[in-house]
Amino acid sequence: MVSVLMSIMVILLLLNFPMLIPMIIAPLVVLIMYFPNINPLLATQQIIAGVQPFVLLAVPMFIFAADIMCAGQTAKRLLDFVETFVGHIHGGMSITTAATCTLFGAISGSTQATVVAIGKPMRSRLLNIGYDDEDTIGLIISSAIIALLIPPSISMIMYCVVTGASVGDLFIAGVIPGLLILLFFAVFNYFHAKRKNIPRTLKLNWTERIKAIREAMAPLGFPIIIFAGIYSGFFSPTEAAAVSVLYAMILELFLFKTIKPKDFPQIALSTAVVTAAVFILVAAGSLFSWAISYAKIPQMITTALLGPSPSALKILAMVTIFYFVGCMFVDSIVVIIILTPIFYPLAVKAGIHPIHLGIIITLQAAIGSISPPFGCNIFTACAIFDRPYLKVVKGIPPYMIMLIIISVLIIMFPQISLLLIS
Repeated sequence: MVSVLMSIMVILLLLNFPMLIPMIIAPLVVLIMYFPNINPLLATQQIIAGVQPFVLLAVPMFIFAADIMCAGQTAKRLLDFVETFVGHIHGGMSITTAATCTLFGAISGSTQATVVAIGKPMRSRLLNIGYDDEDTIGLIISSAIIALLIPPSISMIMYCVVTGASVGDLFIAGVIPGLLILLFFAVFNYFHAKRKNIPRTLKLNWTERIKAIREAMAPLGFPIIIFAGIYSGFFSPTEAAAVSVLYAMILELFLFKTIKPKDFPQIALSTAVVTAAVFILVAAGSLFSWAISYAKIPQMITTALLGPSPSALKILAMVTIFYFVGCMFVDSIVVIIILTPIFYPLAVKAGIHPIHLGIIITLQAAIGSISPPFGCNIFTACAIFDRPYLKVVKGIPPYMIMLIIISVLIIMFPQISLLLIS
Protein backbone atom coordinates (compact mmCIF):
# COMPACT_ATOMS: atom_id res chain seq x y z
CA MET A 1 0.00 0.00 0.00
CA VAL A 2 2.78 2.42 0.94
CA SER A 3 4.77 1.45 -2.15
CA VAL A 4 1.75 2.12 -4.39
CA LEU A 5 1.20 5.54 -2.79
CA MET A 6 4.84 6.59 -3.11
CA SER A 7 5.24 5.20 -6.62
CA ILE A 8 2.26 7.15 -7.93
CA MET A 9 3.50 10.37 -6.35
CA VAL A 10 7.03 9.95 -7.69
CA ILE A 11 5.82 9.09 -11.21
CA LEU A 12 3.46 12.08 -11.36
CA LEU A 13 6.15 14.43 -10.07
CA LEU A 14 8.65 13.10 -12.62
CA LEU A 15 6.04 13.74 -15.31
CA ASN A 16 6.15 17.39 -14.17
CA PHE A 17 2.65 17.53 -12.68
CA PRO A 18 2.19 20.28 -10.07
CA MET A 19 2.27 19.03 -6.47
CA LEU A 20 -1.49 19.40 -6.20
CA ILE A 21 -2.12 16.50 -8.62
CA PRO A 22 -0.11 13.72 -6.90
CA MET A 23 -1.47 14.84 -3.51
CA ILE A 24 -5.00 14.12 -4.76
CA ILE A 25 -4.49 11.24 -7.24
CA ALA A 26 -2.21 9.06 -5.09
CA PRO A 27 -4.52 8.76 -2.05
CA LEU A 28 -7.58 8.30 -4.28
CA VAL A 29 -5.94 5.38 -6.09
CA VAL A 30 -4.99 3.77 -2.74
CA LEU A 31 -8.56 4.14 -1.44
CA ILE A 32 -10.10 2.71 -4.63
CA MET A 33 -7.66 -0.20 -4.76
CA TYR A 34 -7.70 -1.22 -1.11
CA PHE A 35 -11.01 0.18 0.20
CA PRO A 36 -13.52 -0.09 -2.68
CA ASN A 37 -16.53 0.25 -0.37
CA ILE A 38 -15.73 3.86 0.60
CA ASN A 39 -18.13 6.46 -0.76
CA PRO A 40 -16.17 8.71 -3.20
CA LEU A 41 -18.10 11.74 -1.92
CA LEU A 42 -16.09 11.50 1.29
CA ALA A 43 -13.04 12.62 -0.65
CA THR A 44 -14.82 15.78 -1.76
CA GLN A 45 -15.96 16.44 1.79
CA GLN A 46 -12.39 16.15 3.05
CA ILE A 47 -11.11 18.60 0.43
CA ILE A 48 -13.75 21.15 1.47
CA ALA A 49 -13.16 20.51 5.17
CA GLY A 50 -9.47 21.22 4.73
CA VAL A 51 -10.05 24.94 4.15
CA GLN A 52 -12.85 25.37 6.69
CA PRO A 53 -10.88 25.92 9.95
CA PHE A 54 -11.49 29.46 11.18
CA VAL A 55 -7.81 30.01 11.96
CA LEU A 56 -6.98 29.86 8.23
CA LEU A 57 -8.55 33.30 7.88
CA ALA A 58 -5.33 34.63 9.38
CA VAL A 59 -3.27 33.45 6.38
CA PRO A 60 -4.59 35.82 3.65
CA MET A 61 -4.70 38.71 6.10
CA PHE A 62 -1.07 38.30 7.21
CA ILE A 63 -0.06 37.96 3.54
CA PHE A 64 -2.05 41.09 2.65
CA ALA A 65 -0.45 43.07 5.49
CA ALA A 66 3.02 41.96 4.33
CA ASP A 67 2.26 42.92 0.71
CA ILE A 68 1.11 46.39 1.79
CA MET A 69 4.30 46.93 3.79
CA CYS A 70 6.53 45.63 0.98
CA ALA A 71 5.04 48.33 -1.22
CA GLY A 72 5.68 51.03 1.40
CA GLN A 73 8.40 52.37 3.68
CA THR A 74 8.18 50.00 6.64
CA ALA A 75 11.28 47.98 5.76
CA LYS A 76 13.45 51.07 5.15
CA ARG A 77 12.47 52.65 8.46
CA LEU A 78 13.25 49.45 10.34
CA LEU A 79 16.64 49.20 8.61
CA ASP A 80 17.55 52.79 9.49
CA PHE A 81 16.46 52.27 13.09
CA VAL A 82 18.61 49.19 13.67
CA GLU A 83 21.59 50.61 11.77
CA THR A 84 21.79 53.72 13.95
CA PHE A 85 22.47 51.54 17.00
CA VAL A 86 24.70 48.71 15.71
CA GLY A 87 26.03 49.87 12.33
CA HIS A 88 29.30 51.17 13.78
CA ILE A 89 30.47 47.93 15.44
CA HIS A 90 32.34 45.10 13.70
CA GLY A 91 29.84 43.37 11.41
CA GLY A 92 27.32 46.07 12.28
CA MET A 93 25.71 46.17 8.85
CA SER A 94 25.33 42.39 8.69
CA ILE A 95 23.91 42.39 12.22
CA THR A 96 21.54 45.15 11.08
CA THR A 97 20.40 42.86 8.26
CA ALA A 98 19.71 39.92 10.58
CA ALA A 99 17.99 42.07 13.21
CA THR A 100 15.81 43.85 10.65
CA CYS A 101 14.81 40.52 9.10
CA THR A 102 13.73 39.46 12.59
CA LEU A 103 11.66 42.62 13.07
CA PHE A 104 10.14 42.38 9.60
CA GLY A 105 9.42 38.70 10.20
CA ALA A 106 7.38 39.78 13.21
CA ILE A 107 5.28 41.72 10.71
CA SER A 108 5.11 39.55 7.59
CA GLY A 109 5.47 35.88 8.62
CA SER A 110 6.92 35.11 5.19
CA THR A 111 10.55 34.35 4.32
CA GLN A 112 10.15 35.37 0.68
CA ALA A 113 8.54 38.70 1.59
CA THR A 114 11.42 39.34 4.00
CA VAL A 115 14.03 38.54 1.31
CA VAL A 116 12.38 41.05 -1.04
CA ALA A 117 11.66 43.81 1.48
CA ILE A 118 14.99 43.71 3.36
CA GLY A 119 17.24 42.19 0.71
CA LYS A 120 16.77 44.82 -1.96
CA PRO A 121 17.87 47.87 0.08
CA MET A 122 20.34 46.02 2.30
CA ARG A 123 22.37 44.27 -0.40
CA SER A 124 23.56 47.56 -1.88
CA ARG A 125 24.49 48.90 1.56
CA LEU A 126 26.53 45.79 2.37
CA LEU A 127 28.32 45.77 -0.98
CA ASN A 128 29.18 49.46 -0.68
CA ILE A 129 31.12 48.97 2.54
CA GLY A 130 33.12 45.95 1.35
CA TYR A 131 31.14 42.73 1.80
CA ASP A 132 31.43 40.00 -0.83
CA ASP A 133 28.30 39.46 -2.88
CA GLU A 134 28.16 35.74 -1.99
CA ASP A 135 28.41 36.49 1.74
CA THR A 136 25.81 39.24 1.41
CA ILE A 137 23.21 37.09 -0.34
CA GLY A 138 23.86 34.15 2.02
CA LEU A 139 23.29 36.46 4.99
CA ILE A 140 20.08 37.93 3.57
CA ILE A 141 18.34 34.70 2.61
CA SER A 142 19.45 32.95 5.82
CA SER A 143 18.35 35.80 8.09
CA ALA A 144 14.98 35.90 6.32
CA ILE A 145 14.09 32.44 7.65
CA ILE A 146 13.74 33.91 11.15
CA ALA A 147 10.38 35.14 9.86
CA LEU A 148 9.04 31.57 10.18
CA LEU A 149 9.97 31.37 13.88
CA ILE A 150 8.92 34.86 14.98
CA PRO A 151 5.12 35.31 15.07
CA PRO A 152 3.15 35.54 12.88
CA SER A 153 4.19 32.50 10.86
CA ILE A 154 2.22 30.83 8.08
CA SER A 155 4.06 27.52 8.65
CA MET A 156 3.03 27.59 12.31
CA ILE A 157 -0.59 28.18 11.32
CA MET A 158 -0.46 25.18 8.96
CA TYR A 159 0.97 22.95 11.70
CA CYS A 160 -1.82 24.00 14.06
CA VAL A 161 -4.49 23.39 11.41
CA VAL A 162 -3.22 19.82 10.94
CA THR A 163 -2.75 19.00 14.64
CA GLY A 164 -5.27 21.19 16.45
CA ALA A 165 -2.51 22.76 18.58
CA SER A 166 -2.91 26.33 19.86
CA VAL A 167 -1.78 28.90 17.31
CA GLY A 168 -1.32 31.51 20.04
CA ASP A 169 0.91 29.22 22.12
CA LEU A 170 3.01 28.24 19.12
CA PHE A 171 3.41 31.89 18.09
CA ILE A 172 4.64 32.80 21.56
CA ALA A 173 6.91 29.74 21.77
CA GLY A 174 8.68 30.76 18.56
CA VAL A 175 10.06 33.99 19.99
CA ILE A 176 13.00 32.54 21.95
CA PRO A 177 14.17 30.17 19.16
CA GLY A 178 13.93 33.06 16.70
CA LEU A 179 16.01 35.32 18.93
CA LEU A 180 18.49 32.48 19.46
CA ILE A 181 19.03 32.26 15.70
CA LEU A 182 19.54 36.04 15.60
CA LEU A 183 22.13 35.77 18.41
CA PHE A 184 24.09 33.04 16.60
CA PHE A 185 24.05 35.01 13.33
CA ALA A 186 25.09 38.24 15.06
CA VAL A 187 28.04 36.66 16.88
CA PHE A 188 29.21 34.90 13.72
CA ASN A 189 29.05 38.07 11.64
CA TYR A 190 30.84 40.12 14.31
CA PHE A 191 33.90 37.85 14.17
CA HIS A 192 33.58 37.27 10.41
CA ALA A 193 33.72 41.02 9.72
CA LYS A 194 36.56 41.49 12.19
CA ARG A 195 38.59 38.70 10.57
CA LYS A 196 38.04 40.14 7.07
CA ASN A 197 38.64 43.67 8.32
CA ILE A 198 35.44 44.98 6.76
CA PRO A 199 35.11 48.77 7.28
CA ARG A 200 32.67 50.03 9.87
CA THR A 201 30.21 52.89 9.46
CA LEU A 202 30.44 56.05 11.55
CA LYS A 203 28.91 56.01 15.02
CA LEU A 204 25.84 58.24 15.02
CA ASN A 205 24.99 60.65 17.80
CA TRP A 206 21.87 60.49 19.90
CA THR A 207 20.14 63.23 17.91
CA GLU A 208 20.23 61.00 14.83
CA ARG A 209 19.26 57.95 16.88
CA ILE A 210 16.25 59.67 18.37
CA LYS A 211 15.18 60.70 14.88
CA ALA A 212 15.44 57.08 13.71
CA ILE A 213 13.47 55.91 16.76
CA ARG A 214 10.68 58.35 15.99
CA GLU A 215 10.50 57.21 12.37
CA ALA A 216 10.47 53.53 13.38
CA MET A 217 7.97 53.79 16.23
CA ALA A 218 4.97 53.21 13.99
CA PRO A 219 6.40 50.10 12.21
CA LEU A 220 7.54 48.73 15.58
CA GLY A 221 3.90 48.77 16.63
CA PHE A 222 3.29 45.66 14.52
CA PRO A 223 5.17 43.12 16.68
CA ILE A 224 3.88 44.82 19.83
CA ILE A 225 0.28 44.50 18.65
CA ILE A 226 0.68 40.88 17.55
CA PHE A 227 2.77 39.55 20.41
CA ALA A 228 1.30 41.56 23.29
CA GLY A 229 -2.24 41.14 22.03
CA ILE A 230 -2.00 37.35 21.72
CA TYR A 231 0.11 36.87 24.87
CA SER A 232 -2.33 38.90 26.98
CA GLY A 233 -5.33 37.14 25.49
CA PHE A 234 -6.74 40.46 24.27
CA PHE A 235 -7.34 38.98 20.84
CA SER A 236 -6.85 35.73 18.93
CA PRO A 237 -4.24 35.15 16.18
CA THR A 238 -6.96 35.58 13.56
CA GLU A 239 -8.05 38.88 15.08
CA ALA A 240 -4.37 39.92 15.24
CA ALA A 241 -4.14 39.32 11.49
CA ALA A 242 -7.13 41.58 10.84
CA VAL A 243 -5.64 44.29 13.06
CA SER A 244 -2.33 43.97 11.16
CA VAL A 245 -4.03 44.68 7.84
CA LEU A 246 -5.81 47.72 9.26
CA TYR A 247 -2.60 48.97 10.87
CA ALA A 248 -0.60 48.48 7.65
CA MET A 249 -3.19 50.42 5.66
CA ILE A 250 -3.20 53.29 8.15
CA LEU A 251 0.61 53.51 8.15
CA GLU A 252 1.31 53.28 4.44
CA LEU A 253 -1.80 55.08 3.17
CA PHE A 254 -2.27 57.89 5.66
CA LEU A 255 0.88 58.25 7.79
CA PHE A 256 3.74 57.51 5.38
CA LYS A 257 1.66 58.20 2.23
CA THR A 258 3.81 55.80 0.18
CA ILE A 259 0.87 54.04 -1.47
CA LYS A 260 -2.38 55.35 -2.89
CA PRO A 261 -5.89 53.86 -2.99
CA LYS A 262 -5.40 53.01 -6.67
CA ASP A 263 -2.49 50.69 -5.67
CA PHE A 264 -4.66 48.42 -3.53
CA PRO A 265 -6.25 46.36 -6.34
CA GLN A 266 -2.79 45.28 -7.55
CA ILE A 267 -1.63 44.54 -3.99
CA ALA A 268 -4.82 42.57 -3.31
CA LEU A 269 -4.33 40.61 -6.55
CA SER A 270 -0.83 39.60 -5.44
CA THR A 271 -2.24 38.47 -2.09
CA ALA A 272 -5.03 36.54 -3.80
CA VAL A 273 -2.59 34.61 -6.01
CA VAL A 274 -0.44 33.54 -3.06
CA THR A 275 -3.46 32.75 -0.89
CA ALA A 276 -5.05 30.64 -3.62
CA ALA A 277 -1.86 28.61 -4.00
CA VAL A 278 -1.67 28.04 -0.23
CA PHE A 279 -5.33 27.09 0.15
CA ILE A 280 -5.28 24.70 -2.82
CA LEU A 281 -2.37 22.86 -1.22
CA VAL A 282 -4.15 22.83 2.15
CA ALA A 283 -7.32 21.39 0.59
CA ALA A 284 -5.39 18.69 -1.26
CA GLY A 285 -3.34 17.97 1.84
CA SER A 286 -6.48 17.46 3.88
CA LEU A 287 -7.57 14.67 1.53
CA PHE A 288 -4.08 13.16 1.60
CA SER A 289 -3.92 13.21 5.41
CA TRP A 290 -7.39 11.70 5.77
CA ALA A 291 -6.69 8.94 3.23
CA ILE A 292 -3.38 7.82 4.75
CA SER A 293 -4.88 7.95 8.25
CA TYR A 294 -7.84 5.81 7.17
CA ALA A 295 -5.44 3.33 5.57
CA LYS A 296 -3.28 3.34 8.75
CA ILE A 297 -0.23 4.20 6.67
CA PRO A 298 1.32 6.42 9.38
CA GLN A 299 1.39 3.46 11.77
CA MET A 300 3.01 1.26 9.12
CA ILE A 301 5.70 3.83 8.33
CA THR A 302 6.55 4.75 11.92
CA THR A 303 6.64 1.12 13.05
CA ALA A 304 8.95 0.20 10.17
CA LEU A 305 11.26 3.15 10.81
CA LEU A 306 11.20 3.46 14.58
CA GLY A 307 9.98 0.19 15.98
CA PRO A 308 6.95 -0.40 18.21
CA SER A 309 7.98 1.82 21.17
CA PRO A 310 10.55 4.43 20.13
CA SER A 311 12.03 6.94 22.56
CA ALA A 312 11.16 10.64 22.39
CA LEU A 313 14.71 11.48 21.33
CA LYS A 314 14.62 8.96 18.48
CA ILE A 315 11.28 10.35 17.27
CA LEU A 316 12.54 13.93 17.31
CA ALA A 317 15.70 12.95 15.46
CA MET A 318 13.63 11.20 12.79
CA VAL A 319 11.24 14.18 12.55
CA THR A 320 14.19 16.52 12.07
CA ILE A 321 15.69 14.40 9.30
CA PHE A 322 12.42 13.81 7.43
CA TYR A 323 11.28 17.44 7.51
CA PHE A 324 14.74 18.75 6.70
CA VAL A 325 15.06 16.50 3.64
CA GLY A 326 11.44 17.01 2.59
CA CYS A 327 11.67 20.80 2.69
CA MET A 328 14.79 20.65 0.49
CA PHE A 329 12.63 19.46 -2.39
CA VAL A 330 9.08 20.80 -1.96
CA ASP A 331 7.32 23.70 -0.27
CA SER A 332 7.25 23.52 3.53
CA ILE A 333 3.44 23.72 3.61
CA VAL A 334 3.23 20.51 1.58
CA VAL A 335 5.75 18.77 3.84
CA ILE A 336 3.92 19.86 7.00
CA ILE A 337 0.58 18.65 5.66
CA ILE A 338 1.94 15.28 4.50
CA LEU A 339 4.35 14.34 7.29
CA THR A 340 2.70 15.78 10.39
CA PRO A 341 -0.17 13.23 10.51
CA ILE A 342 2.49 10.50 10.34
CA PHE A 343 4.68 11.65 13.22
CA TYR A 344 2.34 13.70 15.43
CA PRO A 345 0.37 10.85 17.07
CA LEU A 346 3.54 8.92 17.83
CA ALA A 347 5.26 12.02 19.24
CA VAL A 348 2.36 12.83 21.56
CA LYS A 349 2.20 9.21 22.71
CA ALA A 350 5.92 9.40 23.57
CA GLY A 351 5.28 12.45 25.77
CA ILE A 352 6.60 15.14 23.42
CA HIS A 353 4.84 18.47 23.94
CA PRO A 354 2.87 19.44 20.77
CA ILE A 355 4.29 22.97 20.91
CA HIS A 356 7.88 21.69 21.22
CA LEU A 357 7.26 19.44 18.21
CA GLY A 358 5.77 22.38 16.32
CA ILE A 359 8.86 24.51 16.91
CA ILE A 360 11.16 21.75 15.68
CA ILE A 361 9.03 21.22 12.57
CA THR A 362 8.83 24.96 11.87
CA LEU A 363 12.60 25.28 12.25
CA GLN A 364 13.18 22.49 9.73
CA ALA A 365 10.74 24.21 7.35
CA ALA A 366 12.78 27.38 7.78
CA ILE A 367 16.07 25.59 7.12
CA GLY A 368 14.54 23.89 4.10
CA SER A 369 13.79 27.27 2.52
CA ILE A 370 17.56 27.91 2.14
CA SER A 371 18.61 24.31 1.46
CA PRO A 372 19.68 23.25 -2.04
CA PRO A 373 18.45 22.06 -4.41
CA PHE A 374 15.00 23.69 -4.26
CA GLY A 375 14.90 26.03 -1.25
CA CYS A 376 12.36 28.77 -2.04
CA ASN A 377 14.56 31.59 -0.69
CA ILE A 378 17.34 30.57 -3.08
CA PHE A 379 15.16 31.05 -6.14
CA THR A 380 13.66 34.25 -4.72
CA ALA A 381 17.19 35.63 -4.36
CA CYS A 382 18.13 34.48 -7.89
CA ALA A 383 15.14 36.42 -9.23
CA ILE A 384 15.39 39.69 -7.29
CA PHE A 385 19.20 39.97 -7.32
CA ASP A 386 19.61 38.56 -10.86
CA ARG A 387 22.41 36.25 -9.71
CA PRO A 388 23.15 32.65 -10.84
CA TYR A 389 22.13 29.76 -8.61
CA LEU A 390 25.69 28.73 -7.64
CA LYS A 391 26.56 32.28 -6.57
CA VAL A 392 23.48 32.44 -4.36
CA VAL A 393 24.13 29.17 -2.52
CA LYS A 394 27.85 29.79 -2.00
CA GLY A 395 27.36 31.86 1.17
CA ILE A 396 24.82 29.56 2.84
CA PRO A 397 26.99 26.79 4.49
CA PRO A 398 28.02 28.72 7.67
CA TYR A 399 24.38 29.52 8.40
CA MET A 400 23.30 25.94 7.73
CA ILE A 401 25.84 24.73 10.29
CA MET A 402 24.56 27.20 12.90
CA LEU A 403 20.95 26.22 12.23
CA ILE A 404 21.77 22.53 12.63
CA ILE A 405 23.44 23.30 15.97
CA ILE A 406 20.35 25.26 17.07
CA SER A 407 18.12 22.33 16.03
CA VAL A 408 20.14 20.01 18.26
CA LEU A 409 19.93 22.48 21.16
CA ILE A 410 16.15 22.77 20.87
CA ILE A 411 15.78 18.99 20.73
CA MET A 412 17.99 18.48 23.78
CA PHE A 413 16.55 21.40 25.78
CA PRO A 414 12.76 21.62 25.27
CA GLN A 415 12.50 24.63 27.59
CA ILE A 416 13.93 26.78 24.81
CA SER A 417 10.58 26.23 23.10
CA LEU A 418 8.35 26.01 26.15
CA LEU A 419 9.67 28.70 28.50
CA LEU A 420 7.20 31.42 27.54
CA ILE A 421 4.14 29.16 27.66
CA SER A 422 4.97 27.13 30.78
